[in-house]
Amino acid sequence: MEFSREEIRSQAEAAIRELVDYGAEGIMYAGAATHNIPPLKAGDIVIIGCSTSRVKGQDMGSCSTAEIAEAIMEAVLPVIRQRGLYLACQCCEHLNRAVVVERECMEKYGFEQVCVKPAPHAGGAWSVRATEVFADPVVVEDINSQARAGMDIGGTFIGMHMHRVAVPVHAKNEHIGAAFVTMARVRPKLIGGARAQY
Repeated sequence: MEFSREEIRSQAEAAIRELVDYGAEGIMYAGAATHNIPPLKAGDIVIIGCSTSRVKGQDMGSCSTAEIAEAIMEAVLPVIRQRGLYLACQCCEHLNRAVVVERECMEKYGFEQVCVKPAPHAGGAWSVRATEVFADPVVVEDINSQARAGMDIGGTFIGMHMHRVAVPVHAKNEHIGAAFVTMARVRPKLIGGARAQY
């Protein structure tokens, strides 16, 4: 099934808005209307991994597509910037899931820069697009599990970049194109025993 650029952009915008607003909406989780998810604050990191091949309905890594990456970036980056968040774009496994971030983000968090330039089949179209539109893009080896929100488009495995404790976002918007989308936010650890109150 073919998806138009506008359909992909619209689905991506709905998903990113649901992700960044999650928790504030009071969506039921595990039978409770509250799940201790703090709101995102300026300077927090949102990690997104994206297989444009999967969005197109193809096997992962088989059809890296700049146009799809552009449509998704057009949808998510304005929402991220409007809230003062940092977007982190995960590269594919050929670059060990390294991450493209703004230099400002790298310096704030003390991440380690690596020397590599993402390409369509070594990094993927998503990370290439990040290097084209970020103000001062750098590639870092990892983000030390500092992401406070994450979106996985097409099964790219972003969990290694999420802070603990990750809580799944039970999304209404669970597809972008043909790709299944999973999302997560984080909450502080719940500690204590039977007498603890949260």
